[in-house]
Amino acid sequence: MPQSSLLKPIVIATLIAGTLDILAAFFFAGRAGVSPVGVLHFVASGPFGDRPDAGAGFAAAGLAVHYAIMTCMVTAYMIAAQRLPLLNRHWVVAGLAYGLLLWLIMYGVVRPARWPQMSLTTDPWKIADQWFCHLILVGLPIAWVARRYLGARFWPVRP
Repeated sequence: MPQSSLLKPIVIATLIAGTLDILAAFFFAGRAGVSPVGVLHFVASGPFGDRPDAGAGFAAAGLAVHYAIMTCMVTAYMIAAQRLPLLNRHWVVAGLAYGLLLWLIMYGVVRPARWPQMSLTTDPWKIADQWFCHLILVGLPIAWVARRYLGARFWPVRP
């Protein structure tokens, strides 16, 4: 399959996983008293630094950053799924494993590098929320879309 044919599954998986993930972030942050705009400002502060007086434009930048990161995550998986048919055959296990890998990278590498004061939580409920988002709302949809668009080319896809 030529690389250009990966565009459609990348766009679809990015929209699905990215939307589920940001909505979950709004929900979980809302429980802690943080608004959706606050979430988006936090996301934008990753690459652009803290801007306490930032407005709607900075929130829009946060949304763009979120979907840009998700596009990278999705693209990496789609390339792997195209080259490793086993990922499409066992898409549930592969999606859960990929979600866990993304969680480890985000919470074990990216966040501590950008925000050293934010240590990895040991609260089992917070970890469960994070795993729900990364494994169920991100990893599984990405793997499902890969199976849907790439899996039939390599293996018979069974319901």
